[in-house]
Amino acid sequence: MARFFPPTYFRNIGVVQSTYFTDKTAMADSLTHKSRMLLKDTIRKEIDFSKTDQSRGAEQPSLQKPCDPRAKRIDLPTIAEWSIGKPPDLVSALFNRQSRRTYLQKPLSIDELGFLLWATQGIREHTEGRLKYRVVPSAGACHPLETYVVCFRVKDVPPGIYRYLPVGHELALEFTEDKLKEKLVKACQKQEFIGNAAAVFVWAALPYRTEWRYSLAAHRVILLDAGHVCQNLYLACEAIEAGCCAVGAYDQEALDRLLRVDGENEFVIYLAPVGKVQ
Repeated sequence: MARFFPPTYFRNIGVVQSTYFTDKTAMADSLTHKSRMLLKDTIRKEIDFSKTDQSRGAEQPSLQKPCDPRAKRIDLPTIAEWSIGKPPDLVSALFNRQSRRTYLQKPLSIDELGFLLWATQGIREHTEGRLKYRVVPSAGACHPLETYVVCFRVKDVPPGIYRYLPVGHELALEFTEDKLKEKLVKACQKQEFIGNAAAVFVWAALPYRTEWRYSLAAHRVILLDAGHVCQNLYLACEAIEAGCCAVGAYDQEALDRLLRVDGENEFVIYLAPVGKVQ
């Protein structure tokens, strides 16, 4: 069992103040303390918000990563065009929500995929400038996530890795990949059920979108933002007789390489396979 020491043994975030920390157990306790500090908002007290990039007048980063103009784009059905049946009431959706790892071979329809993407990152109100109000909350309306979709079984959508473009409610083909299912499963610590999904939602963080406003206080709230998004996916799945399972265990470098993100200014932080269920 870990031993916990009084706060006076530490300076700021996990810096040892006492010579008591000489054995491995004590060092482990120090690392535990340091890691737990990410869950707290203590760092906000140490930041001079008058010196953030936003306060200095730096241009706000784009809320949607640029897309190659040559990329194949798929217009997704709008709210008025959806054909997804009658959704359950909110209480039923909440009550039935669970992590589901067994999926039918039945494909998702393009309406269903469009609905799930809108429910997780869709824009509900356009404003002047770069401020966009979405269906999920985000600290400072910074929305630091990009949504990638690994499509395996979606009607009228060939297999491949796509990216959701919320501004135009479109799906853009990023690239196709040989043995995509095998590579994805391997990058996800060989969790085979992920490869059985109809589609896999993968969220990558672009931290600077939030750092621009909050500096070092950004990183905690980026993780909170990801939680909001995935919970919406869970509830939206209940509306279309589908299920999903949040996944936080994966090979960071392997999954970043598979999505072809740089791993520094953009990297995977969360994913969830989706499929039709009994």
